[in-house]
Amino acid sequence: MYHRFNENKYPSTNIDMEIFKKHLNLIKKNNYNFYNPQEFNLYFNKPKLNKKILITIDDAFSSFYENAWPLLKKNKVPFILFVSTEPVGKHGYMTWDQLREIEKENFVFLGNHSHSHEYLVNYNFKKFKEDIDKSIKIFEEKIGYNPIFFSYPFGEYSLEQKKYISKKFKYAFGQHSGVIDTNKDKYELPRFPINEKYGDLERFEFLIKLMPLQYKKIIPEDKLLTPEKNPPKVSIEFFKDQKNLNNINCFSNEGNEWGNPKLELIDNKLNIIFRDKFLFRRGRVNCSLNDNNQWRWFGIQFVLKKN
Repeated sequence: MYHRFNENKYPSTNIDMEIFKKHLNLIKKNNYNFYNPQEFNLYFNKPKLNKKILITIDDAFSSFYENAWPLLKKNKVPFILFVSTEPVGKHGYMTWDQLREIEKENFVFLGNHSHSHEYLVNYNFKKFKEDIDKSIKIFEEKIGYNPIFFSYPFGEYSLEQKKYISKKFKYAFGQHSGVIDTNKDKYELPRFPINEKYGDLERFEFLIKLMPLQYKKIIPEDKLLTPEKNPPKVSIEFFKDQKNLNNINCFSNEGNEWGNPKLELIDNKLNIIFRDKFLFRRGRVNCSLNDNNQWRWFGIQFVLKKN
């Protein structure tokens, strides 16, 4: 997941174009193909024989159009561009004409990123629904259809909001890290955020080599934490034939300090006991597994609603 390109004053969401070019070269060097988003509809429920890399870009900043788009167009690299409808055409953002221009290419897919791009978990359901419905209406007016892909602003959502999104879209992406496989929830698809701090070449090559850490179910399903449910009681149910589960290691940021929570593995179920409460605004859990010298990974992101 990328945002800005060559906008150095925004390091938390920016990537230097020279680094971005090296990212694309590393993907090719490791003999991975790029994932065309049309494959979601064709093959999502079928086992993946070969790893592919999907590029996604959030927010449709002008710097994407000016800097990254010419490179992606020249090389016909497929990607999804997630667009919030309210800022389109404003300073620093792409225009509808530019969006229509790139959308004509068969390797380019637009995604819906809400209307306002506000912290939607703080909205009551009526206001949330109005925001999403407005974005859908604008997409239909400006592009001629509503995209099948959605990206939650800031990767934040409640179970109620996720269920509404599932009625309007076929797939939705968060901002928790992980590798997509056939067992991942279509409305909680993971992505690895890339920026200046977390975009160095060594880390990037490690990420693209990661394999999915599959699981059957994560409890709780609702990732919105209320005060009485913080810290949450998290359990991950794995499949019975999974191997090397004893090698799982998890890190979490409760108390705003990264560390190891207590892990309790009983048969094929992992309970995570946190050291402290998660503090505003997001709680993150990342788990990895060394499976015969092959690293597997999944992440969870909780959000704490502002009082």
